[in-house]
Amino acid sequence: MTDLFSPTWMQAFGEQWNAESELADALAKIHFNSAIAYGFTNDPHPLGVLIVQEGRVVAAGAYEGQTLNWDLRADREHWQKWKTKGLDMMGLSMAYITRNLQFHMGDYIAMIKDPRMATPFIKSFSVMTRV
Repeated sequence: MTDLFSPTWMQAFGEQWNAESELADALAKIHFNSAIAYGFTNDPHPLGVLIVQEGRVVAAGAYEGQTLNWDLRADREHWQKWKTKGLDMMGLSMAYITRNLQFHMGDYIAMIKDPRMATPFIKSFSVMTRV
């Protein structure tokens, strides 16, 4: 099994992201461009990063100091749970409120209020289940 957020895992995640029209196409419609990092709560830096242009992942791999728009953190147990089961809107809200999912960078409140971003964000967790 590939380690969560390793370069190989991130590349597979990026491929699955691009293959999911409810994610990539939805974000392309709003011209979404972002550097999204993933990692563990107590680590000083995230482990993996996706570079998204016009909704599609154009680069995926290790975090190497890239300027980020989003930095998502959780403990290993929660990431594994979400990787296995995905996450719905209620689960996302609870994860945010309980700080099981932390946004070290990025505006959760603005994102969640915009269905054009919230729906694909939730979809990204179901895409994780395919990696």
